[in-house]
Amino acid sequence: MKATHIFAAATMLASLPTFADDDLVRAHETIADASLAPAQRDAELLAARRYATFWHTGDARYARAALAPGFTDRTLPPGRAQGVPGPLAASAFVRTAIPDLQADLQQMIVAGDRVTMHYRFRGHFTGRWADTQGRGQAVDFIATDIYRIADGKIADNWHIEDNLTLMQQLGLVAR
Repeated sequence: MKATHIFAAATMLASLPTFADDDLVRAHETIADASLAPAQRDAELLAARRYATFWHTGDARYARAALAPGFTDRTLPPGRAQGVPGPLAASAFVRTAIPDLQADLQQMIVAGDRVTMHYRFRGHFTGRWADTQGRGQAVDFIATDIYRIADGKIADNWHIEDNLTLMQQLGLVAR
């Protein structure tokens, strides 16, 4: 192999994100189909934990490491970009309003090529949501995601968030 090829390969490997397993969030409960090959199970768990860590921290490196280049949001909200840019923008927008947002991963279920995640999001509304300035009110709502994993990356996502509770806590919708 030519030195230039070795250098190019080494440069590519060095540019790949590396995260210590301890840096990734863990679920309070993980249930995995015992019939899955360990390598498949581990790859799916890794992709899901990277994405959960993105939602917990807002660090886009974790989303980019978890999501496939052709990632598709199958429950795309109006106005959100499709693909990887969509969740990056959504996280940035929410964190403008709730800078201390944390995603507590309650449960992960791994079966076949799917991983189901149940989150509890918490924080304080101290920033701005559109024209509304937060007053420090507590935010506490749930979300559930279903990921289809292909080649160790999240290829598709179906999600539902308790947006009514969130909007009520932000004071944007009457209780």
